[in-house]
Amino acid sequence: MARGNQYRSPVAAKDPARQYQGAVNHAQGKRFEDYIEQSLAYCEQRGIGTVEKTPEPMRPTKRLDGGKFIAFYEKQAQPDYKGTLKGGRSVVFEAKHTTDERIDQNRVTQEQGSRLDKHASMGAECFVVVGFSMNDFFKVPWEVWRDMKNHFGRKYATIEELEQYRVATGKMGYLLILD
Repeated sequence: MARGNQYRSPVAAKDPARQYQGAVNHAQGKRFEDYIEQSLAYCEQRGIGTVEKTPEPMRPTKRLDGGKFIAFYEKQAQPDYKGTLKGGRSVVFEAKHTTDERIDQNRVTQEQGSRLDKHASMGAECFVVVGFSMNDFFKVPWEVWRDMKNHFGRKYATIEELEQYRVATGKMGYLLILD
C-alpha cells in the first residue's frame, strides 16, 4: 500500500465545483445589491425617502500588496439598509438573495433579527427584501419573516408562498421597495 496519498495536508483541497458555485452566488449577490442601490436612488429622486447601505464593521489588521488587506469583523452584522421615508418614518431592512427554490429563515442572523426587532418596536418599518435568481423580488414584512413557522408551517418560504409580497417594478425597471 502506497503511503504517499494516505496523509492529507492540514489545508484540505478545495472542490472546484463548490468554488465555482460560490463565485456565481457572490456575483449574483453583488448584482442584487447593485439593483437595490439603483432602486433606492430612484426612490430618493422621486422624494419617497432616503435609505443607505449600512457599512460592515470591519477592522483591518494587515496591509498586503496591491491595496488589499486582511481584516476581521468587529461585531455581528447589522441590517443591510437604514433610512427615513418622507414624513419621518424610519425604515430598516435586510436584503437576501438566493439561487435556490426557497429562502431559509436563518439567512437573517440572530444579531440582525434582534436589531430589526428593536427598530420595529420603535415604530420603524422593517422588512426583508428577497431576490430569487434576479427574477423574482419580494418585500417580506419583518413580523412575517420572524414567524415563518406560524405563517408557512416551517422555517423557510417558497416563491409561491411569498407572492403576496412581490415588489412592483416601476416604469424605468427599478424595484419599488419603498412604495
